Amino acid sequence: MHRTRTTPITVELIKYVAHRLAHETMGWNEPIPPFETRYPNKLESCVNTPFQPFDRKLLYRGVETKGAMLFYLLIKNHPFQNGNKRIAVASLLVFLALNGRWLRVDPHRLYNEAVWVASSPADAREEIIVYLEKFIKKHSIPLKNTETQKGNN
Repeated sequence: MHRTRTTPITVELIKYVAHRLAHETMGWNEPIPPFETRYPNKLESCVNTPFQPFDRKLLYRGVETKGAMLFYLLIKNHPFQNGNKRIAVASLLVFLALNGRWLRVDPHRLYNEAVWVASSPADAREEIIVYLEKFIKKHSIPLKNTETQKGNN
């Protein structure tokens, strides 16, 4: 069986894509503060944890599990003064796109999942992440390679 390596999302991508996307498309009546006002090291921890090894083995395997952990941590660890759920939604979509996946789900449903995670008890972390992994698997679809579709190999 051929295994592909999962491409991580970076703090730089969250700044230039996810944060901007959340700010421009999901601002509503509650603004998202400038990226530079994030809490130092919290965002970095959220981004690095899904790729953390233990005893030379990855703790979280697969795009769905890593995406679930990223989504959960961006919401629960609150690395921004405001907009954490919106940035988590945009970051999950960017992370999945980096790995050739997308979520076919109503944007309001995805945001409601973020609201549900935010209100979940801390001691339910493992159950929430398992649920999110199943949610991502159920709703994820492969992205088509636009270059291949155009005939440019």
